[in-house]
Amino acid sequence: LAASRRRPELLEGADIRHVALDLHDAEMCKKVIQENCSKVTHLVYTAVFEMPGLIAGWTDSKQIDANDVMFRNVIDPLTEFSRLKHVTLLQGTKAYGLTVGPIRIPARESQPRVEHPNFYWRQEDYLKDIAKAKDFRYTIFRPQLIVGPNHGVVMNIPPVIGVYAAIRKELQQAFSFPGLSDWVWEAVDVRLVAEAILWGAENKIADGETFNLTNGEVFSFKDMWKGMAEVLNIDVGEDESLALSEFIPANQSVWERIVSKFGLRNIPLEKLLGESHYYADMCFANGNDKAPSPTFVSTIKVKEAGFNKVWNTEESFCYWLKDLQNRKIIPNY
Repeated sequence: LAASRRRPELLEGADIRHVALDLHDAEMCKKVIQENCSKVTHLVYTAVFEMPGLIAGWTDSKQIDANDVMFRNVIDPLTEFSRLKHVTLLQGTKAYGLTVGPIRIPARESQPRVEHPNFYWRQEDYLKDIAKAKDFRYTIFRPQLIVGPNHGVVMNIPPVIGVYAAIRKELQQAFSFPGLSDWVWEAVDVRLVAEAILWGAENKIADGETFNLTNGEVFSFKDMWKGMAEVLNIDVGEDESLALSEFIPANQSVWERIVSKFGLRNIPLEKLLGESHYYADMCFANGNDKAPSPTFVSTIKVKEAGFNKVWNTEESFCYWLKDLQNRKIIPNY
């Protein structure tokens, strides 16, 4: 059973029932959950409210309050009308305080909580209290830079990379890396996240625990740029500092020409990007004259607990770029 405001296209052909649900609306949540969730035993909570421009909103009280209320609007009626046994909650590596300063390297789940403005602690504290009161289990995951198929969301950059490459090719410009070449990252494929969620729900060793999640390796976007260029059939050029949050919207007419030329799905550019072009600028360290502080997290804990899946990060990005081509979101030259 999938719940979201709009029906995701990725549910087409899947044996999954969808219900429309606005998590800001407490009465709607109560009504929909009462009518549809009597047999529900497990909740995977992946919803998030982000403000326009993304990054500045991470410490904004409005964003924090909204995410707190949304979570309660789901949990409260589920404890009343379902057979809830386990909740999976997604956080992220912002939990370690990267919005207020450098984080410890590696960041470990056992380290003391970094007190800073964020909604993770509000949701986590509430989850722990109500899980104890209502006698259900929970597991918390902290994935680092999730890579997957979704477009029009707040933090997924393969669609941004694909749109950027197509515009550059249409303008007869090279696929120049738009950021800082020496920043090293970690990421996690959405398929690995899904497997971890299933593992956590089925294994009591994960009860009440928090786990970092990555593909199991570090990478740099600059190093992967050639591999992605081959998928996108475009030549790599010299590095060029470029804010994609400005460049792509400024070339909306070029993108519309591409959509028409290649018979792509007619998705308005803003609905294709979501807020992910701002996220891409952050991921590429655009505008920085030196590499930001690293954000490496340890995944020893989840591996020692028995979840040992890993993924090749370059293959992950290339796979989802091909998926976007196959779904006619971006052109396949």
